[in-house]
Amino acid sequence: MTLTDQQKKLCDDNTTDFSDLKAVIVNTSLKRQPSESHTKLLLNVAGEIMERNGVMVEHVHMLSHQVPPGVYPDMTEQGWDRDDWPALWEKVKAAEILIIGSPLWLGEESSVCRVLIERLYGMSGMLNDKGQSLFYGKVGGCVITGNEDGIKHASMTLLYALGHLGYTVPPQADCGWIGEAGPGPSYGDEMDDGTRAGFGNDFTQRNTTIMTWNLLHLARMLKDAGGLPNHGNDRNAWKAGCRFDYENPEHRA
Repeated sequence: MTLTDQQKKLCDDNTTDFSDLKAVIVNTSLKRQPSESHTKLLLNVAGEIMERNGVMVEHVHMLSHQVPPGVYPDMTEQGWDRDDWPALWEKVKAAEILIIGSPLWLGEESSVCRVLIERLYGMSGMLNDKGQSLFYGKVGGCVITGNEDGIKHASMTLLYALGHLGYTVPPQADCGWIGEAGPGPSYGDEMDDGTRAGFGNDFTQRNTTIMTWNLLHLARMLKDAGGLPNHGNDRNAWKAGCRFDYENPEHRA
């Protein structure tokens, strides 16, 4: 989707330098091919806004990789033949911004999305040089699409998970699009009049724009501040018996 005139103007009028920021956008669609994903079309709006502001954006389609379920950093050590997560993790670790996109099924995020959350949780015992979760100083948001109710419910689940892991969640960090209840066009489907479903929905485009800019602003603030102070949240300050070992699931956040 090409950005609306209003979305383009916001980018053109921006005076803040975001060019040292990195963002990873993870699409947890159940579609095997990225080109078939409706969720990707809405994720592209957030991605284009960030790219127009100099952010280095990388899109990851989960089903283009083999990422088994689990809560260990490398599931090949738990008997799986292949695990692409360690390579994907390096991208997530290097990024200040994470956006998770998921379709709705029975009012919930996709099963692929749950695998992503599990794998992120498997890294939550890793600490930065301040003794904080490695996710501290990063920001997160989510994009939901579907043909049934559940945007806020799925967003609530994902944003809680990100916050618990250590991501900072800005105001209004979720957005989405749903069609009428029941069978009908998905986001981006061509309609009888030649328009694309959801592209002209002001509510969806407004919330997607606000979410993206809030992620940008908060990521800028956190990076400029050197992250969060570690007074009171330094895990290494606790007695040795309570120190966290990310290889042990019981020691995670």
